[in-house]
Amino acid sequence: MKKSALLTSALLPLLSFPVVAEDGLNGADTAWILTSTALVLFMTLPGLALFYGGLVRTKNVLSVLMQCFAITCVATILWVVVGYSIAFGDGGAGNAVWGGLDRAFLAGMTRDALAGTIPETLFSMFQLTFAIITPALIVGGFAERMRFSAILLFTVLWLLLVYLPICHWVWGGGWLGEMGLLDFAGGTVVHITAGVAAIVTAMVIGNRRGFPRTAMMPHNMTMSITGAGMLWVGWFGFNAGSALAAGSDAGMAMLVTHISAAMGAFTWMMIEWWRYGKPSALGAVTGMVAGLGTITPASGFVGPGAALVIGFLAGSICYFATVYIKQGLRIDDSLDVFPVHGVGGMLGTMSAGIFVAAGLGGAGLADGMTIGSQLGVQAIGVIATVGWTAFATFVILKVVGLIVALRVDEEDETVGLDLRSHEESGYNF
Repeated sequence: MKKSALLTSALLPLLSFPVVAEDGLNGADTAWILTSTALVLFMTLPGLALFYGGLVRTKNVLSVLMQCFAITCVATILWVVVGYSIAFGDGGAGNAVWGGLDRAFLAGMTRDALAGTIPETLFSMFQLTFAIITPALIVGGFAERMRFSAILLFTVLWLLLVYLPICHWVWGGGWLGEMGLLDFAGGTVVHITAGVAAIVTAMVIGNRRGFPRTAMMPHNMTMSITGAGMLWVGWFGFNAGSALAAGSDAGMAMLVTHISAAMGAFTWMMIEWWRYGKPSALGAVTGMVAGLGTITPASGFVGPGAALVIGFLAGSICYFATVYIKQGLRIDDSLDVFPVHGVGGMLGTMSAGIFVAAGLGGAGLADGMTIGSQLGVQAIGVIATVGWTAFATFVILKVVGLIVALRVDEEDETVGLDLRSHEESGYNF
């Protein structure tokens, strides 16, 4: 008997099992979201941690890794206690703005409970990974100068007052979702909130000592590029996983995500080459992240041609936004969170309203919607997210500052946060 025949006969018993169980559970969807969940967590640990860690100075590398690790723990605990309930609870009379506390401590989440065609436990875990990476992204705005205790307290309050409510507005049955806002994987919920919070925090805390006179170069680009590669791969779970099913939407989201990342990186490199005579590795990975962040809200709605355009816009507009923030406004958003994630999130959210049109290769506008009306909804989503995030973040920082000092003192900043905050060093040569 041929090998192919033997293989077929061995697999026939397995192929006879149904993919969709009688209770509505879909095995293929579940397997894909299990994979996507691991990929999104992989984006934070170790992806973002290594990416950010390599971009700071040697004396602060361990502090950044520690901050990403600690935020993962804090966000997880908060998610179980009230986070999932606020974001995805029913909310009763206040359903349009928050989910209430009926699902606190994951009440009612049994082994058999479903969210669509996947277990609710898995849906909750997948959404938790988004709640982890969003405050971790903000770390780049205040890197090398914020107290560890202040970071932990800020993370708790920021998740409660900014991320979780906005998540409910967009994905949990809230008012923006009801309006028809297109945000497939987090342009508003993740990138705009993180970017705006980062620049507000940078302005409240103040610039690093010596900025912009003293060059503060990345200490380990090998580490950063390794982390960036992990982010690129992990982003497939971030965007394609947001389809919450193993189907055509996930396939298209994965394809356009990759295209936009490549175009964003290439565009950023070309601009640097044109302006300075040489492309840089730092520019390539930053452009890649800009391309990924910008395609995120549009990823399930647009086609490959639109992804090329969005990636180009991300690589060019985010590049000049970075220059303007650092050199024009002289705001020390240390790792360029606002110009990359904030500007990219806004750009991608608005782009989704255009390129969703079927005539442009997109998934098609909802019934009764025109490009103009959809852009109006997208603009409302951007304005509401920016406005609430900026206001709430500023208030949270002032409250945290009344409880603990936000910034380390001058001597600690000079010595480095690795030793002064953790009594350890990232490197022991």
